[in-house]
Amino acid sequence: MAKTTKEPIATSKPSKLLKKKEEEPVKKDEKKPAKKVEPVKKASASKTAEKVTSKSKEKPKEKVTSKEKEHPKSKEKEPVKKKAGKPEPEEVGEVSIEKKLIALYSLQQIDSQVDKIRIIRGELPLEVQDLEDEIAGLETRINNYIEETHAFEKVIQEKKQAIKESHALIKKYEEQQKNVRNNREYDSLSKEIEYQNLEIQLSEKHIRENQQAAELKKAEIEQYQKELKDRKNDLDIKKNELDDIVAETEKEENELIKKSGQNRKVIEERLITAYTRIRKNARNGLAVVKIERDACGGCFNKIPPQHQLDIRMHKKIIVCEYCGRILVDEGIASMFN
Repeated sequence: MAKTTKEPIATSKPSKLLKKKEEEPVKKDEKKPAKKVEPVKKASASKTAEKVTSKSKEKPKEKVTSKEKEHPKSKEKEPVKKKAGKPEPEEVGEVSIEKKLIALYSLQQIDSQVDKIRIIRGELPLEVQDLEDEIAGLETRINNYIEETHAFEKVIQEKKQAIKESHALIKKYEEQQKNVRNNREYDSLSKEIEYQNLEIQLSEKHIRENQQAAELKKAEIEQYQKELKDRKNDLDIKKNELDDIVAETEKEENELIKKSGQNRKVIEERLITAYTRIRKNARNGLAVVKIERDACGGCFNKIPPQHQLDIRMHKKIIVCEYCGRILVDEGIASMFN
């Protein structure tokens, strides 16, 4: 008998051993890509972290550069301002007040020197001005009188012409009387002749009056012309004297005026206005005064010791209670000298 080989019978459900053998390689295959994927994920995470860090590092750089482009010197200037800001104002305030006091005192001394120069001139400028005004008045008066005399002469000529015309009419009427036909015409012609004679008398009277007025005006014109010559001579003398004095003191005055202008630039406007107001009100023109024997140098009233101490401190500008002048101690006067 021939041997028959037993073939495995195919069943619908595989055995458990076969399942295990088939599953094992699949699991191995699944494990292998997992091992490969994990380092990729780590690498990607590390790359993303590096990108984030690089972006975070780059962003502040971009902001700084943009600010530097807009304000390139802002960072350099800010610390300098903070360092030099705090200690300066106190020192500048004290020094400025002291400088202002020195400038005010020096300005007062300069203005007083200018006043002395102008006192040396005396009243010559005023006299010259008065003479010039008087000469101008005399000239206008003389011109007005000359015009009046011309008017009188014109009237005289008109009246003389009227007299001639009236004489001509009288001759005419007398000739007409010879050829009169009746008494009525004769009487009318005689009346016309009388009227013309009266006109002649009236015009002669006006001529005499105008002649007298013209003669008076001419006499006055001669008198005023003599006065004008005298005033012109006086004016020339006074002007020469004034020019000599001005030539001597002009250089000094210009230098003093320049110095006063330099001192006025240091001082505030309110102080300058107060200074000029005090100078106008004061008789001697002193607005800034130094303390002498514990008293004001302008009104000579005593100053209390507390005020004297404040004046010596040079922390504020102090004014006299009585006269309103600005007070200064000997220290500032010595600085000026």
